Amino acid sequence: MSRIGKKTIEIPDGIEVSYLKNNLKIKGPKGVLELDINREVDVEIKEKEISVKKIGKTKKAPAIWGLTRALISNMIVGVKNGYEKKLELQGVGFRMSVQGGKINLALGFSHPVEVLVPQGLEAKIIENNTLLISGVDKQVVGQFSADIKKLKPVEPYKGKGFRYSGEYVRRKAGKKAAAEK
Repeated sequence: MSRIGKKTIEIPDGIEVSYLKNNLKIKGPKGVLELDINREVDVEIKEKEISVKKIGKTKKAPAIWGLTRALISNMIVGVKNGYEKKLELQGVGFRMSVQGGKINLALGFSHPVEVLVPQGLEAKIIENNTLLISGVDKQVVGQFSADIKKLKPVEPYKGKGFRYSGEYVRRKAGKKAAAEK
């Protein structure tokens, strides 16, 4: 029995929810999100509450039940407040700038790196070398920030590269044994 799937989802004021033929559409002040509902579960909308019911008898049904409830909850938070991720770029000579729908990065390679910002997301530079990625879809925001981070992951010796804001990177000691001889 899914503990997450049993919980009902409250619909805040200013959010419109419609459900037709296994397609859930949620509209709010930040945007519109859609979700195709698996046939293992059913969604019921009552006044200001959404409940997800398990109708399938397969082994996957309880997992899909909890997953669907979590996805709907994330959609409501996204269209109401939005999601954001902060990426910090550390390293001497590393720079970034946002121009239109592109992020231009100087990451120590022999060439500049240009990354197109997906539709529905917004990227801007705050402070010195901190990139703020925001949007309504939690999965898209997280995936795009992971793709940016993958361009120059943090290396453990000097700590250069992209890291999430507040992320701790364990540092390794250098080659001390060679210097002592």
